[in-house]
Amino acid sequence: MSSAPIIAPSILAADFSRLGDDIRRVSNADWIHVDIMDGHFVPNLSFGPGITKTVNEITDKTLDVHLMIDKPEQWIDTYVDAGADCIIFHVEAVSDPERVAKDIRSRGIRAGFSLRPGTPIEPYLHNLDQFDEVLVMSVEPGFGGQSFMPDQLEKVRTLRAVIDDNNLDVTIEIDGGISASTIAEASAAGCDAFVAGSAIFGAQYPAAEVSRLRDLAHSARQHG
Repeated sequence: MSSAPIIAPSILAADFSRLGDDIRRVSNADWIHVDIMDGHFVPNLSFGPGITKTVNEITDKTLDVHLMIDKPEQWIDTYVDAGADCIIFHVEAVSDPERVAKDIRSRGIRAGFSLRPGTPIEPYLHNLDQFDEVLVMSVEPGFGGQSFMPDQLEKVRTLRAVIDDNNLDVTIEIDGGISASTIAEASAAGCDAFVAGSAIFGAQYPAAEVSRLRDLAHSARQHG
């Protein structure tokens, strides 16, 4: 488990008319989470490599890029060039997750996979060492502001047990409905990293909310 909780604000919830200002308002965050949607894999469009490159020019934070798109393997070079530090793809969108992860890692960045709430984690437990990160979706991917699905924490507990039992260096991240009312439960279940959009950028003081979320996650981990 990571030494400290990682808070990753999702710019999907930022104000795009003042994106630079919003990113600078969360300068105490650990990562910046960039959601890429193509209108096919998920029924929504967000943005692409141009915005990713802009974000990379605005901040020196780790860019955690979540590809909610078909054929993600065709876009690896594009997002590496745009500044991604980690590329996460969906197992439902590829036929060979290990090969895609190997391609991403060969570019010198971290590779992660994500899965929809209805996709079981068990088929992917035997080869976790091929990945640097697993992103558990606690909402249906595609739209921000959805309600947290607590039943998805069973995947987190399963992952935590396998990772710890095998002494693997794999980050467990969670995305969807993460806020002050849900982050402690997710942290206690075994999450290392937490994506929060509306909870952070919708707060009056986003930086203070980042700190609050980190403290709540840390406290839950200590007590757990």
